[in-house]
Amino acid sequence: MIVYIGCDHAGLDLKLKVMAAFPEIEWKDQGTLTGDSVDYPDYADKVCKELTKVEILNQKSGITDPTFGPAMGVLVCGSGQGMAIRANRYPHIRAALCWNEDIARLSREHNNANVIALSARFTAPDLAIKMVKAFLSTKFEGGRHQKRVDKLATDTSC
Repeated sequence: MIVYIGCDHAGLDLKLKVMAAFPEIEWKDQGTLTGDSVDYPDYADKVCKELTKVEILNQKSGITDPTFGPAMGVLVCGSGQGMAIRANRYPHIRAALCWNEDIARLSREHNNANVIALSARFTAPDLAIKMVKAFLSTKFEGGRHQKRVDKLATDTSC
């Protein structure tokens, strides 16, 4: 599986620790690559544009669970919230701001999230690694959750 990953300056150290913990994953690092101040929406955009291409191909192939498809995403910023907000503006992205392993697991089981957003300022590296592991290894339950996830993709007409 390919995992697209991006961060802002506040998330750089945590991003690198997460990547180092999973050498078996094919990481596609969308930046940032330095500690210089950057705008988090720019890096959420890079990850989400790549994942949107993958999700469209998944839909055409009848793949509903991204863990069976070729790619997922990880976003890291100071709070994780800004990245999640930006990512969720993309129609094919379901980003989950996670703060423990149970939330990471449930975001996959019930919400079919394809992006995990992490807070670099409030998450210890060991916990972040556990959350990413849970996120990437948990399958979507489907069933009663599928119709709810389908509603997430509908136009709200706002």
